Amino acid sequence: MTISSELHDDGVRVVTMDHPPVNALTVRGWFDLAAALDDAGRDRATHVVVLRAEGRGFNAGVDIKEMQTTAGFDALIGANRGCYAAFKAVYECAVPVVAAVHGFCLGGGVGLVGNADCVVASDDAYFGVPEVDRGALGAATHLARLVPPHLMRTLYFTGRTIAAGDLVPHGSVLEVVPRERLDAAALAVAREIAAKDTRVIRAAKEALNGIDPVDVNRSYRFEQGFTMELNLAGVADELRDEFAGTEKSRQARPTEAS
Repeated sequence: MTISSELHDDGVRVVTMDHPPVNALTVRGWFDLAAALDDAGRDRATHVVVLRAEGRGFNAGVDIKEMQTTAGFDALIGANRGCYAAFKAVYECAVPVVAAVHGFCLGGGVGLVGNADCVVASDDAYFGVPEVDRGALGAATHLARLVPPHLMRTLYFTGRTIAAGDLVPHGSVLEVVPRERLDAAALAVAREIAAKDTRVIRAAKEALNGIDPVDVNRSYRFEQGFTMELNLAGVADELRDEFAGTEKSRQARPTEAS
């Protein structure tokens, strides 16, 4: 199962991504993740969510091979909408979301983590947005919540990654722990939040979102518009084919009924 959700007795709900080999989620996976987070927020027994992953890394973004081997534009549009839904679900989850990050956190992974309320990472974790190398744009909105503006631009334009330890001084990662202690560290923070009156915490989450200087949903949607332009120009297909080892026709094909 790609997405699982388990509620603990203390009010901590653990949502886990598990989609081998690298947690690059399919279109269905992104929508399933959004649904799990939406359901968590609606459940009054849930006081806080820990978002974690199994496998080699936290999240490697979208499944590019699915996008390049699916006829028409269904997978492309689905990935855009699915990522938007999942990032939005993290941000608008009625309770705080603690991200527990290990290994790689790339592209869509940064979208999830950037919208989380608290980030705990293992000492092997690193973050990056390689979108420009794939002919796409997006997640600058979320990367900007992790690092200062000029560093964000450098990381974005170069496709470089940054280690979790280097994010601690910026305040975007709360703490870095050995890999074997990651779940325990994330749960410790989550339980501290869960012990508070959930009525107050839910109100606080809504209040903090309301005073954010940037509307993350709107700014990410703005970025996606440029991604669609690059797709229409054929640039994105060329770069994705090179990455995925596929060859998708450059001619527009009618989508199949879903």
